Amino acid sequence: MLIPAFAALFDMDGVLVDNTEFHINAWLQFAQRHGFPLTKDQYVDHINGRVSADAMAYVFGRPIADDELTTLTEEKESIYRELYAPHLQPTSGLLAFLDKLKAENIKLAVGTSAPVSNVSFTLDGLPLRPYFDVIVDASMIQHGKPNPEIYLTAAQRLGIDPTCCVVFEDALAGIEAGLRAGMTVIALATTHTHAELADTGAALIVDDFTGLTVDAVRALVTAG
Repeated sequence: MLIPAFAALFDMDGVLVDNTEFHINAWLQFAQRHGFPLTKDQYVDHINGRVSADAMAYVFGRPIADDELTTLTEEKESIYRELYAPHLQPTSGLLAFLDKLKAENIKLAVGTSAPVSNVSFTLDGLPLRPYFDVIVDASMIQHGKPNPEIYLTAAQRLGIDPTCCVVFEDALAGIEAGLRAGMTVIALATTHTHAELADTGAALIVDDFTGLTVDAVRALVTAG
């Protein structure tokens, strides 16, 4: 029986790198600096996985004009990069898993709500960019997660039907985006607990990529 080809689509923050706590701390510092105290729960519920325009609008309680958004976003992200730079490393098991996927000629993409500066910081800093055939960041889409646009765009650029794609996500908004795109979703419990992810519709919940096999992922996509 011919097994259909599938593609693997990865969120970046909280997936390729286990950096959620550093983003939380950066957002808390940024919001405090601007007089808008923010809690960790608010970050998880309203900011994690979302594009900067939506996140900044939540923090400031108003829509943010494009020029102001660029300035504020880079201010926040510079705080994050300063905090995380000494700790930058791939999520456990990631490199071995990516090597397995590439060995079987599986097409790979990144679909991230992060700005270009953070994409470069992460993908070039490790470096991970050579693994991926397609990279879709916040500058390339009109609608952020949980809208499925980012993952549908990645699938289109890979030339793979969305139903033959698996999405690796940590954020609730990202999981919803993957599901709304008609894709199989594997959730990483880097931001949320297994219990919090249990009812999201993810086909599998893992702590990291350790021990994950291509055959196991292919079976989930085929079953879906």
